[in-house]
Amino acid sequence: MFVKVSGNIPAALAHLEKTWKQRAPHRPFEYHFLDEDYDALYKAEQRTAGVFSAFATIAILLACLGLFALTAFAMVQRTKEIGIRKVLGATIPNILALVSKDFIKLVFIAFMIATPIAWFVINKWLDNFVYKISVQWWVFAVAGIASLVIAFITISLQAIKTASTNPVKNLRTE
Repeated sequence: MFVKVSGNIPAALAHLEKTWKQRAPHRPFEYHFLDEDYDALYKAEQRTAGVFSAFATIAILLACLGLFALTAFAMVQRTKEIGIRKVLGATIPNILALVSKDFIKLVFIAFMIATPIAWFVINKWLDNFVYKISVQWWVFAVAGIASLVIAFITISLQAIKTASTNPVKNLRTE
């Protein structure tokens, strides 16, 4: 039974309990507030969202560290090449574009693989709700742009550091 209560809630509950005991004395008087019931329905979703947010943050951090390590390894391997390019007149933006091009391609390919999988998983998750919404395309576009920007920043830190060093020092050591 649903009852809309406005005003003095304790008095209304006392009146409802009295009426209930007169009409159905063999059953206990139990009540729930509808807003609390709806809140309980979404508690699990809120906990899941918190867990996913924590693990997504950890995954992004680990991916950035891995990309940073891979970039550092590539810079060590290409130190002499970068030194020769600087001696021949390459600027830091040219070297940055040369280095980041390969890594940005890999991030873009990973994004293209992950997008359909993410779309499928999100739609399966949203099917569990009574009121359906669809995921808009711009959500994936924003995620792709954000991942490319994060990757470019991660790559740029190491590439600028390597490109800023003295090319004579790098070419002299063998």
